[in-house]
Amino acid sequence: MIFQSLIKTLFDITLLRKGPEDIPASWFLFLLIVAFWLFSGLAGVALIKTFDESEYVLGLYNGLVGILCYASIVILSGRSNRLLQTISAIIGCSALISLAVVAEYVLFMPFLGEFPTSLIATLIVFWSVPVKGHIIARAVDMHWYFGIIIAIIIFSLQFAVINVMGPEA
Repeated sequence: MIFQSLIKTLFDITLLRKGPEDIPASWFLFLLIVAFWLFSGLAGVALIKTFDESEYVLGLYNGLVGILCYASIVILSGRSNRLLQTISAIIGCSALISLAVVAEYVLFMPFLGEFPTSLIATLIVFWSVPVKGHIIARAVDMHWYFGIIIAIIIFSLQFAVINVMGPEA
């Protein structure tokens, strides 16, 4: 029951209908969300042939870079009391988006092939930018455009981290 309600709230945040304030500030829920995030990555390893364990670890590291950036913004804005909810929302929505990518790969790869499936997956991942922008803007009481700018900067930083640390580097 708790997990179902939590997933619905995260889904609503991912669709920009709710904000991080709609997640209770609870360490138990935070740990549940982290487990959900780890599961979403493991689902990718298990179900996507081109995604392996080293990319999973790199994704976790890259996610932590983003979380630290968003946490810093919340703390520097003087809204530390919203930190647990904000990070829970960011991690939870990231997990949902990851599962959407996994589902898209599983469903479309046999019919569309690698390029169209990867393109659609990339578009799903790009949706994380307005979602995280929405979350951070609500967390620090700023305009949505401010959140989008922050999310673009952090997404770009994470993209740079992947390019520097990734297997092709």
